Amino acid sequence: MNELCMIIKDTVKPNFLNIRTSIMAYDRDALCCGAPCWRWAYHALHSADKWFINPFVYDEPSFHEEGMDNPDNPTNVVLSDDALLAYLDQIEKKTLDYLDSLTDEMLYEKPENCIYTRMELVLRQYRHLSFHTGMLNGQVAVATGEFPMWVSETDKYVDDGILFGRYRKGQVTA
Repeated sequence: MNELCMIIKDTVKPNFLNIRTSIMAYDRDALCCGAPCWRWAYHALHSADKWFINPFVYDEPSFHEEGMDNPDNPTNVVLSDDALLAYLDQIEKKTLDYLDSLTDEMLYEKPENCIYTRMELVLRQYRHLSFHTGMLNGQVAVATGEFPMWVSETDKYVDDGILFGRYRKGQVTA
């Protein structure tokens, strides 16, 4: 039986939609706590990629540079918003495929070499991804006076806020 796994899958989809909206709406070069917002977006995405499944058995993405996931660290790599959104697409597919491979019983188990159960990893990433999505959306709200659209359930929009940035300029299609 995979009832819990399907609930997790259905409720993680809005998290991915919300971070996608943030990346489409934010000012990527605006500073937040001393680092450009695109670095915070990468930090959130990298964490979801690494920690949702098993951070102790993980291969870094090809473009990753040591320490790049920490916005306080300097990096030679600069990812465009298109690159961030493509990375998000990969993470979302990987995560949903992973959830399809689990049984509810497996949520109580610890993956290989991991100190946390699968359920702990999932819950930690819900919190972390939501935190940084809110952080990025706060930057948009301060800069524009409006809050980006927020999705509570995959097909239900709680706040029909406006997507700013590249979406508003017609450079990105929904």
